[in-house]
Order: sequence, then C-alpha cells, then structure tokens
Amino acid sequence: MTGGLLLQAVVSGLLLGGVYGLVASGLSLIFGVLRIINFAHGAVMMLAMYTTYWLFALAGVDPYLSVILTAPLFFALGVVIQKVVIEPNRSAAEHNQLLLTLGLALFFENLALVLWQGDFRTVRVAYSNASFMIGEALVEVPRLVASGGAVLMAVGLFAFLRLTDVGKALRALAEEPEGAALVGINVARIRAAAFGLGSACVAVAGALITPFFYVAPDVAESFNIMAFVVVVLGGMGNFMGALAGGFIVGLAESLGAAFLPGSLKQLVVFMIFVLVLLFRPQGLFGGSRDR
Repeated sequence: MTGGLLLQAVVSGLLLGGVYGLVASGLSLIFGVLRIINFAHGAVMMLAMYTTYWLFALAGVDPYLSVILTAPLFFALGVVIQKVVIEPNRSAAEHNQLLLTLGLALFFENLALVLWQGDFRTVRVAYSNASFMIGEALVEVPRLVASGGAVLMAVGLFAFLRLTDVGKALRALAEEPEGAALVGINVARIRAAAFGLGSACVAVAGALITPFFYVAPDVAESFNIMAFVVVVLGGMGNFMGALAGGFIVGLAESLGAAFLPGSLKQLVVFMIFVLVLLFRPQGLFGGSRDR
C-alpha cells in the first residue's frame, strides 16, 4: 500500500467516523436512560433523510439548513414514540421491548416503501462534488461538513448533559432511577426527553449525509448495525465513548476497504467487535457513564 492510499483511507475513515459517532451517541443516550436497545434508531434516521430530501425537492431547503427543522421535528417524534409505544410497555420483559422497537422499525421501513417505493433518491446541490487535497488525500467537502457537524452536535449534547438542569436530570436517571424519582425528578418526562434527544441526534446525522448519500427505505440498515458496534466498543451508556468509538469504527472500515476486497471491507470492524466482547465486554472506555 502506498503512503497516499493509506492517507486517503485514514482521512475517509475519520470523516465517516464522526457520523457514526453521532448516530451511536443518540443510541447510547437512549440505552443509558431507558435501558432499552432501540432497533428503530436506524429507521428514524431513514425518515429524517426522506424529510431532508422532500424539503429540498419541494421547497428548495438546503440539506444543512434543514437541520433547523428536522432536529425539533424528530425530537417531537421521539417523545411521541416514548410516550405512546415504549412507556406503556416498560413493565414488559426486556426481550419484549426489543421486539417492540424492532416491530417499530419494520413499520417505519414498510411505511416508507408504501409512500415512496424502493427507488433510490439523491440530493444534488452545488457543493455535492466540492473537494480539496491534503497531501495526496482527497477530502470531499460534504463529508467534511457532515463529520464536523456531527462532532459539534455531539460536543454540544455533551455540554447540555453536563451544564443544564434537564441534562443533569438525564444523568441522574441513568445512574440511579429510584434515587432520581425520590428527589422529585419527573421520571416519565425525562425518559421522553432522552428518547427525543436520541431521535434528534440520529435525525441530524441523517440530514448531514444526504448531500452525498442515497435515500431509500433500507438506507439506514448499515448505519444501524454500525451504531450498535460503536456503542459496544465505547461502552453501553457511555456517551463520549460512543463518539470515540465512531472514529475507531470509521477508521477500521476504511482501512479494511483499502487492504481487503470490497465484500470483506467490514471484516476488520467485526473482528475488533468480537475481540472487545471477548476481552473487554464493558467497552474500550470502561463502560462508565458520563458524569
């Protein structure tokens, strides 16, 4: 492998890793507070991508500006899902909750198929093909903006969790649910806020990637799988670990694509995943939640 190809793989991996980190951060937040693994996370991302696409196609809204609309809209959708679907079934067994979110994902994907069929759609804007060189590596501007925006969003959410009353309530509920209820925290409302924030995170990630990624009902399946891998690598419920894990997975996938045939490019990612499960099941960053 030449130095230029290696540099290109590293740059591409870091740009992709930021998006993975943001998707996984929302998933980790939901798990940390609600203690459920949300299989509908990727389907929510898919709906956000369609929302971004239609805002652009019908109203000419730039995909990046659409974040202003998609983030609050999908926060509200997450709150509704939590209150209507998840909260009434909190007493159900854990595997029943997993099946509930899986069923929700299937519902959203099939709803998208009914409404928009399975055609691939793309958003083409003036900067879709913009790029520049760093040494011998090509940096695509839309991917750079997506990765940078994902990191800024994740850092902003981290600051929100540490500095605001709602953020502190979220952390308290994640650490000790009974204690949080005893000190007067509205547990049901905070659970809804957690699901809403997780949905808003993945919606922002979806909006950020639409200038360079196709939109289809099954678009988010690979992101969903990678998000689960990232969350396990970073430590279940560890928010900043999820962001760091996103960069690790992005690098591993990109380097795997450079070293291995195309069909095996994710082999490196899953090898790391299996090794972490075997030797450090609490995750690379200790499994402790953000304090």
